[in-house]
Amino acid sequence: MPVYDKPMIYYPIYVLMETGIREILIITTSRDQNLFKNLLGDGSQWGMRIEYKIQKEPNGIAEAFVIGEEFIGKDNVVLILGDNLFYGGNLKDTLLEVNKREDVSTIFGYRVKDPRRYGVVEIDKNGNAISIEEKPKEPKSDLAVPGLYFYTNDVIQIVKKIKPSARGELEITSVNEEYMKMKKLKVEKLGRGMAWFDTGTHDALIETASFVQTIQKRQGLQICCPEEIAFENGWITRKQLKEMSKKMLKNDYGNFLKDLSENNVD
Repeated sequence: MPVYDKPMIYYPIYVLMETGIREILIITTSRDQNLFKNLLGDGSQWGMRIEYKIQKEPNGIAEAFVIGEEFIGKDNVVLILGDNLFYGGNLKDTLLEVNKREDVSTIFGYRVKDPRRYGVVEIDKNGNAISIEEKPKEPKSDLAVPGLYFYTNDVIQIVKKIKPSARGELEITSVNEEYMKMKKLKVEKLGRGMAWFDTGTHDALIETASFVQTIQKRQGLQICCPEEIAFENGWITRKQLKEMSKKMLKNDYGNFLKDLSENNVD
């Protein structure tokens, strides 16, 4: 993997932390679970709780809500796909605002040059989703749907009622269609200045790694730094942050944490 594979793995965690979420369930395969556990642990180092579940068969993204039913309980829930990366100056404010919506679900729309390659959402003048299509030949809009979803607790029962698609999977699009029928699906547009990468292919992963490398080298900051967000959110102390940095002082990441703990980073 590229040199910058660690931020890629951290990124879904980072996005949820920016939203103020401290309880995370990671759903992965039995083959990969120990790799994630070894890297992320139980989250206590960041003042969080991280648990793990296995998806035994590739039954679709939406199955995550059935697998995680006990973990979710009666709360609303956020789902982020592990191969999506978002970056932008107003990302945190956007996420916090969306997370305040108690009674409606929210997906995102990102303008793309060739929407035929993506799931595409059409919206009305009030930002409500009115149609969603997967890789349409004649797209009704240029808004692709990234892998980040804010759902009400209804999603668990919705998934239990939808039928598998022709490829035998519980599709996230089917979930969104059910919310549209209930007129409870908002679309938040990610505008200019916001970057979204889907790293589901080797080429896309390399492209994303290059983007991360450029930003980090140019600005001297770290993209996807959970220690930084935990510190800013007050989930860990300055002393804890400094202790974490000591374990990694042979690389830029550790030196960044050290500078952060000493108030040398704006």
